[in-house]
Amino acid sequence: MTRAAVISGLGSWLPPRIVTNDDLARELDTDDAWIRSRTGIGQRHTADDRTATSDLAVEAGRRALKSAGRESADCVVVATTTPDRPCPATAPLVATGLNLGTVPAFDVAAVCTGFLYGLGVAGGLIAAGTVDSVLVVGAEKFSSILDPQDRSTRAIFGDGAGAVLLTAGDPDAPGALGPLDLASDGTGSDLITVPSGGSREPFTARTGPGYDPYFRMVGKTVFRSAVERMAASALDVAHRAGWSVDEVDLLVPHQANLRIMHAVADRMKLPRERCAVHLDRVGNTAAAAVPLALADAVERGRLRPGDRVVMTAFGGGITWGACAVRWPDVTPI
Repeated sequence: MTRAAVISGLGSWLPPRIVTNDDLARELDTDDAWIRSRTGIGQRHTADDRTATSDLAVEAGRRALKSAGRESADCVVVATTTPDRPCPATAPLVATGLNLGTVPAFDVAAVCTGFLYGLGVAGGLIAAGTVDSVLVVGAEKFSSILDPQDRSTRAIFGDGAGAVLLTAGDPDAPGALGPLDLASDGTGSDLITVPSGGSREPFTARTGPGYDPYFRMVGKTVFRSAVERMAASALDVAHRAGWSVDEVDLLVPHQANLRIMHAVADRMKLPRERCAVHLDRVGNTAAAAVPLALADAVERGRLRPGDRVVMTAFGGGITWGACAVRWPDVTPI
């Protein structure tokens, strides 16, 4: 029998500290109107110094397991741009934090597309019969890699984690992952990047001129590419699912920027009101953005069992992708 990966649980977690646009204006040359007009963001959550990405991931993972009525998973995949350390991966810490024993656990690094890449890898493991369940977590402490003086990135990004539990099931079951599209283009690797700290420009005791450990983004170029890639990918998976654009009940795009999200909907010829928006309250949470937006949409009654959902994202690498799913009867925690 053909096996499919089915969404059985959904969890989300945001650190309690909220940083408003007015809070940022007290530190930087900016104001609430400037940030809202360019991004659509009103506030974001920021983890404290004692909290690492793994802590956020453990809490979201625990909630996803509880949502599914389970206490264990056969595998853990963590999508993150901000691992606790360059080595080892963060996922084994998350598995241990959830008392899952010696299950396989590894990270996926595709920046803001990471959660969709994680779904793809997890779905393959389940379809192959390697495991029967996978906890896929998107988790970020993006505040740890932002330049304190860069108003553009500090205004955009926030911290948080979202998770789904995938279990083996029937391809026709509600929640079964449908068509998936994943892609990359390394010629754009400098568009979204942390320039220093890796093997190409390693950290040394004397960093020297030009060393830059902070997240950087070429905004205008990213905007154009993100709209084009996300819209095309979303249309591709909807078509392969046998859905017309009119039949898509909810588009859940990466929560990068409100103008980008609306432009994606416009290019797809999808009414903007069918575009899930969560970033106004949490900012851009990178790999955590899509699962957090899913949980928010369910909680607000915008996503109901049986709805046709298309998730799409664009991130560093550059990477992009989309996935179609008919939404199951899952209550997020």
